[in-house]
Amino acid sequence: MDHPSMIDCLVERGKVGKEEVQALLPLQSDWGRLKRKLMETYLIPEQELCQLISELLDIPFVTFDQFPKEPLFMNDLSVQFMKENRFLPVQREQGELTVIVHDPLDFYTLDAIRMATGLRVKPLIGTESDIAEALEQLYGAGTTMEKIIEDIDDIPEYQLEDEEDVDHLRDMASEAPVIRLVNLIISKAIDIKASDIHFEPYENQFRIRYRVDGVLHDVEAPPKRLQSAIISRVKIMAKLNIAERRLPQDGRIMVKVKGKEIDFRVSTVPTVHGESVVLRILDKTSIVLDIERLGFPSDILVEFDQAIQKPHGIILVTGPTGSGKTTTLYCALEKINSPDKKIVTVEDPVEYQLRGVNQIQVKPAIGLTFANSLRSIVRQDPDVILIGEIRDAETADIAIHAALTGHLVFSTLHTNDAASAITRLIDMGIEDYLLSSTLISILAQRLVRVTCPSCRAPYVPQDSFLKEMGVPRESLSGMNIVEAKGCMECNFTGYRGRIGIFEYLKVSDEIRGLILERKDSQMIKEQARKKGRMRTLREDGWLRVKEGTTTIQELLRVTQEEALQ
Repeated sequence: MDHPSMIDCLVERGKVGKEEVQALLPLQSDWGRLKRKLMETYLIPEQELCQLISELLDIPFVTFDQFPKEPLFMNDLSVQFMKENRFLPVQREQGELTVIVHDPLDFYTLDAIRMATGLRVKPLIGTESDIAEALEQLYGAGTTMEKIIEDIDDIPEYQLEDEEDVDHLRDMASEAPVIRLVNLIISKAIDIKASDIHFEPYENQFRIRYRVDGVLHDVEAPPKRLQSAIISRVKIMAKLNIAERRLPQDGRIMVKVKGKEIDFRVSTVPTVHGESVVLRILDKTSIVLDIERLGFPSDILVEFDQAIQKPHGIILVTGPTGSGKTTTLYCALEKINSPDKKIVTVEDPVEYQLRGVNQIQVKPAIGLTFANSLRSIVRQDPDVILIGEIRDAETADIAIHAALTGHLVFSTLHTNDAASAITRLIDMGIEDYLLSSTLISILAQRLVRVTCPSCRAPYVPQDSFLKEMGVPRESLSGMNIVEAKGCMECNFTGYRGRIGIFEYLKVSDEIRGLILERKDSQMIKEQARKKGRMRTLREDGWLRVKEGTTTIQELLRVTQEEALQ
């Protein structure tokens, strides 16, 4: 930029006298220093100076109300780096990263961003004060966290060897600044609708990550020296033993955050560099217990609705952790819950409390396991039993016999697809004739992110994507395939919320015959798909792609283990 032209503009606008130009010329090569001089000496507002440089450089100026409302998480850019160089990432799109900077001529920072991310950098101009405030609001990384940390005295790393150390650590974790710091970390996670908070200790780093829409993102973490105090504070909140750092522990936290009652499921495990802690956020106000709103295709919804109305048998839901299995089962219970039915659940843990349902929390430490609970449950004269997860042969065997004696049993299993659940149960030792006579249906599911309706745009898929999907290009005519662009509405991720994709296996007479013959899961899947009776997860997801609900990239990410046949 030609700085004298900027100084000339200020002279023309009467902001600076002609005789004062000579004092400003030595600063013409440094916009940052020149701006500060103009603000301090001539009392020119920063916003006015930024608007002027915007006009001269033809780079858009953005006001604070145009800043993003939620953070754009990028693992390549730490919040500390953003603070030190005073910039705010706004949008990532097609190999280009848009950032708001207070100094568009700071090529050192722009080059550092480009090298860190591997993306082209497109600058926008904002005031330095607005950028600092946005960093604080969006990342919890501004003055609030800094001031809290400044209030905490230097804390050495404690190896808990005696009771005195434990008492000292408890005192540190109970100090007001530590409490405020943990509260800040939790409230930020809730603000951005995270489902989990991960506190991860490493040799020279204490790392904090939030899981948002199923994807983990780094956020700025406090110094390593505060690791013990922060983790101890979380353990105190969860009523865990802070002196026990050699064994895993589980607990719960119930707090009111911004007027909402939030449950946190807490898990700690020992690592070589300290305890790793994960908080699962259970927001009772966000759970949808309406089976019609889970995203079931109409044909699967009809069949699943018929299955859950049956008087006895077993219905299984499969998928990895975080795929929405528990929510689906809760919705099924809510659908069939009525005064004439007694419903009992045994869970680990009880994630949400359901009205009119007897829920049991297993406690293995005192011998209250899934199997032991189930033995007692069947003597409680229930109509419907929900087993949180079939983890072993004993639990599976009791579940099968409960179904045989006239109970409707719901449960989950960790398998990649629906057909694999059958072979998994047989491998556990369940007799094929018992399984074939009790199994009603199996539902496999995943969650895919939904494209933001405000910014999704038509998209022509790459040949590599189509090849992986097994879809010929000529078949794309008439489809509404989109890509995730990113805007302020969706925090520039291109996605807002998640929806289920499903693989529904109805246990027909043909499938029962294959179970009795102990056929493998692939043969069972092929039989179920004949005449279009069952779609695989990827095939069901492809329906979502065709209608523009999600993207090919998201579907491939979620169904990596599967290929269309």
